[in-house]
Amino acid sequence: QVQLVESGGGLVQPGGSLRLSCAASGFTFSSYAMAWVRQAPGKGLEWLSDINGGGGNTYYADSVKGRFTISRDNAENTLFLQMSSLKPEDTAVYYCVHYSGRYWGQGTQVTVSS
Repeated sequence: QVQLVESGGGLVQPGGSLRLSCAASGFTFSSYAMAWVRQAPGKGLEWLSDINGGGGNTYYADSVKGRFTISRDNAENTLFLQMSSLKPEDTAVYYCVHYSGRYWGQGTQVTVSS
């Protein structure tokens, strides 16, 4: 069965960096685009970034463009999100998502606070 397991969240000060990882299994990872989505407290889901199966094409929401970088290692079936210049408004649960929207990870909490 498809599994997506995120890791790497935590507490970080404003201006800091974190790298999220998502270990994928149960499907041919390199054949599918993947995405990161977040949900801030009391808010709806926000599609942050996505990457095609080969890793050559990416998309970023304006809210994270220039600060976040999505990447993938198809040999290791792993998706990444490098986050820098973090702001308190980046505080949210971050989800790794199969591009179809059908499969989601359990989420990892990122808290940006001094």
